[in-house]
Order: sequence, then C-alpha cells, then structure tokens
Amino acid sequence: MSDAPLFEIEDLHARVEDTEILKGFDLRVGAGEVHALMGPNGSGKSTLATTLMGSPEYEITSGAIRFKGENITAWPTDVRAKAGLFLAFQYPQTVEGVSVINFMRQSLSARKGIDLSVLELRLSIMEWMDRLGMDPSFADRYLNEGFSGGEKKRNEILQMALLEPELAILDETDSGLDIDALRVVAHGIREVRESRPALGIVLITHYQRLLDEIEPDHVHIMIDGRIVQSGGTELAKTLEVDGYGAFK
Repeated sequence: MSDAPLFEIEDLHARVEDTEILKGFDLRVGAGEVHALMGPNGSGKSTLATTLMGSPEYEITSGAIRFKGENITAWPTDVRAKAGLFLAFQYPQTVEGVSVINFMRQSLSARKGIDLSVLELRLSIMEWMDRLGMDPSFADRYLNEGFSGGEKKRNEILQMALLEPELAILDETDSGLDIDALRVVAHGIREVRESRPALGIVLITHYQRLLDEIEPDHVHIMIDGRIVQSGGTELAKTLEVDGYGAFK
C-alpha cells in the first residue's frame, strides 16, 4: 500500500454512553501536510482528537482509522503513541512530583526504546528549549505545575519535538493564549516542522489568528460530528466573516 496516505480516517462513528458524537468523519492526511480543523463548540473536535489517540471514554461504533496503511482502530493508546502518533492537549495536565526531564526520559524510552542518560537528555532538551524560547530551569520543575497557559503549550511542543512523531494532533493549542504567547507557540510548531518536514499535522482551532502564523495546506469545517466543507485558507477567511451559520 505504497500509495496510502500517512493517516486516514474513514466514515468514523463514535459515541459516549448513548450519545453519538462523531457521525461519519472522513479525513486523509499526507506526509508533511497541515490540515486545520475548525468548528463551533460541541461539533466534536476534541472528541475526535481523543478518539484518534484511543481514549477508552469513547466507543467507536463503525469506521476505520489507518496509519501508514495499517488499520489501528483497535490499537490501545500506548501502542499508537509508540508507533508515532502524538496528541497535544487543549488543557495539559499537571503531574506533581514528576519533573519535565524525567517525564521526557520515560516518554522517550516508551516511544523509541532509547534509555538516554539524564545528561544526554538534558543536552537535547536544552537545545529545544532554546529554540522554543523556554527558560532552561523548567526542565527540573514538576510537569506543568505553576506553568502559565503559554508555558504549558510550549511544553507540549517541546514533547512533540523530542518524541519525533510522524502524525501530530494539536487540540486547540491556541486556546487561552494572548497574541504574544500564540506567536511563540506558533514559532515552536514551525521550528519542529523545519526539523521534520514529513510530519503530518491535524491542527484543531477556533481562530484565524493561528492560521495566519501557520498556513495550513487544507482547511476543514466540522459541524455535528462530520466535515461539511473543505478548502484552502480562503475557507477560514470566509468563516471569519460569515461565521458557522453559512455551513449549517
């Protein structure tokens, strides 16, 4: 299946308890492509993100998720992550008692089977922290404890840089950020893409302002659990003027 896309979602239906949220979602992402996914609150964007990473909270009732041509619909979360899928959370969790550097050491060991020394990992982290404009002292702080919104999101991008996934799902990475923090995070995403040009990205966002910083290859409008229209950046600009009403 050499002609298979990097990532493909086919007619995906998913529910939580008795409520169907994804209602026939389709998407194909090629290597190196950025797909922006936009939609109103309640359209199923965050449900999609967590379902793609195998969250047991959501039951897939039909459809398929394929990664590099292989059906991964039934794979558990840890297997998907080890294979090269990555999710940046809209609301990153605080992990008390676990430093950023130790978290990354465990994550890299699980993802790549690499048991780096703390010194080796610190050198890698410091290089990326510099590129992302992060204070080096954050490496020794507990994960996200006392971090501002922008610091939490930059920490997610740091994880994406070091874990080197092949497909990254960024769930409202711009949520809660002021314009300066947004630009710093967007710069970080561009830095990772420069280092890994084959990285595929699904960028979930509400706002045109992020797309001004990271120009996507494709823009999709999601309403009521499915994509209702796809296009280029002009679609996001239309949305900015007319709102979602025109697509319902």
